Amino acid sequence: MDSNPFSVAEKVLLISGDEAFSSTIVDLMHPTGVVVAARIDLGLELLERDTFHVVLFEIPQANAVALFQLTRLATCASRMPILIIGPTDDENFFAEVIYSGAQEYLSRDGLDGRLLRRAIFSAHTRQVERLALVDEKENYYGIFDHLVEGIFRTTVDGHYLLANVALARIYGYDSPVELMAHVKDIGSRLYVEAGRREEFIRLMQEQDTLNDFESEIFRKDGSTIWISENCRAVRNSEGKLLYYEGTVEDITGRRQAEQALRSSESLFHSLVETMPQNVYRKDMEGRFTFANRQYCRHFGLTLEQILGRTDFDFFPKELAEKYTKDDLMVIESGQTQEITEVHHPLGGEKITVQVVKTPLRDHAGRIIGLQGIFWDITEKRRAEEQIRRTTAELARSREDLRTKNQLLEENLRMAGEIQQAMIPQQYPSFPQNVSNEQSAFQFVHRYQAAEGVSGDFFYVSALSDHEAAVFVCDVTGHGIRAALVTAMVRALTEELKPVARDPGEFLRKLNFDLHSILKNTGSPMLTTAFYMVANCENGEIRFANAGHPKPLVIRRSKQQVEPLSNDCGRGQPALGLFEKPPYETSSARLSPGDMVMFFTDGLYEVQGQNEELYSQQRLVMDVKNLLELTPGQMFDELVQSIKSFSINGEFEDDVCLVGLNFNHALGNLPSNP
Repeated sequence: MDSNPFSVAEKVLLISGDEAFSSTIVDLMHPTGVVVAARIDLGLELLERDTFHVVLFEIPQANAVALFQLTRLATCASRMPILIIGPTDDENFFAEVIYSGAQEYLSRDGLDGRLLRRAIFSAHTRQVERLALVDEKENYYGIFDHLVEGIFRTTVDGHYLLANVALARIYGYDSPVELMAHVKDIGSRLYVEAGRREEFIRLMQEQDTLNDFESEIFRKDGSTIWISENCRAVRNSEGKLLYYEGTVEDITGRRQAEQALRSSESLFHSLVETMPQNVYRKDMEGRFTFANRQYCRHFGLTLEQILGRTDFDFFPKELAEKYTKDDLMVIESGQTQEITEVHHPLGGEKITVQVVKTPLRDHAGRIIGLQGIFWDITEKRRAEEQIRRTTAELARSREDLRTKNQLLEENLRMAGEIQQAMIPQQYPSFPQNVSNEQSAFQFVHRYQAAEGVSGDFFYVSALSDHEAAVFVCDVTGHGIRAALVTAMVRALTEELKPVARDPGEFLRKLNFDLHSILKNTGSPMLTTAFYMVANCENGEIRFANAGHPKPLVIRRSKQQVEPLSNDCGRGQPALGLFEKPPYETSSARLSPGDMVMFFTDGLYEVQGQNEELYSQQRLVMDVKNLLELTPGQMFDELVQSIKSFSINGEFEDDVCLVGLNFNHALGNLPSNP
């Protein structure tokens, strides 16, 4: 029998690609059964097929890839305690591990059997307690929220302490949380009648209970309904009032039915008298017994002149005979008839009308006459004919529209190809006559448009045998508008070669030109930009920033990655917003082996699982883990890592990534390996 007080796991799943480490864990956990999976996908398959009490996940590196794999594991095994065994004691990374779903983090250094079993015991115990609380809470709220009646608990001064889903639905809110957040004062926010909450409080103070308290209240959208409340006062052992609790029922339908029953006759009369349609009634002999005001105006007669008369008094004989025949059909069949007919009153103009005739019945269901409604549809008929002609014309133009759409798509594709051609296809060498491998500066980029055309742009140029210029810009949004502005910026930079060696002056003149062009458009476009001039003789870099994300300076010899900040320490505005912003030139120095990494915000504004955003801090951490790779390999691994983090596996915005690698100082060619 195992005497270890921390022995709670009968079967452990270990996910580790290190065979020697796996063997050590198996020995430490003896006699507990340990099943080893070399990869996380194999571990997930084992979790689907078998039962385990705990998962040990060994990670070789403390990076974003490990956190992504942990999140995936925690999502698939949400009720399983997970312990991470890693290579570092970094507290920040420990916090990231806990946030991502693990119960514990252990360092590989100094790991022994007792420490491991104690950690497993603690994690397992906490997980069991957490799951018990979750199950109990879900069971309670499952019953609470599935009740048909609204349930509430409120303070005396009108604040909600508790509400269920039914109450939120009655009041027009999406959830109880939203209801309690919006209704802070029940008296002023809920009741339509002023003083109704005070009446509620008075009755509760007198009786401690309240039944069928009916009120009209406001819903979230401003509409009103009627409710009936049953409530009781809850007091402590000393008789002090703690809160009110009770139920709410929506009685709007009942109130409306009662009101409709009381006012149906007056409502019918009022409705008929204000209708724009002509309404009349006849008895079994065809005599008029009622006509509304519109009917009287239509014939230019008073109601007294119409009552008791027949169609033969108002229409030509042939029309009167037709109307009488139609009336007889309705009375004999007992069915409503709807017809379109020509209407030609004596001395009036001929029109087309839509007529609905319905049999009238007494309380015993016997037919005692009919009711007719008709309205002029002459203009409607003319409109229908116009619609038919217009439809035919639209059909003829549909093919023209399809052709134009094809042309537009072709133009968009060509615009994308032109924009791709603006991106550098090859880079300058320093000095000019050497290969790229021997160049003092080496360049690399990765460029991806979110749509057919992009709002990101960059270029690399040689200002002299020892100076290189790098320009990166990002126009807000993506698509046609952003691409047009990038093309405009590209054209403007071509005219700024005389000031190309002064980054601050370069951005000031570019801003002035862009502001002059865009200020009268009425639709400003936010454009960030970064411009740098690098000297390969002494490693000096001079730069200016117009609201752009700070590039990263990668110092491989020191294993450091740091943002490239302005000398003044203050941010400077994006291009085109102000006429004369004070862009300043800052400077820094690179050592051989250092690299400057430029990027646009599309690289890190990525949403991952659980609404987590890929931060610039995580970007720095990922770059640190890739320092040993070549610039091209580093960029490829970084892009793939961020895509893996993304919830949909893709970037949502344009992405531009440019690297300037200081290979060696000019004149000091690298030795061949």
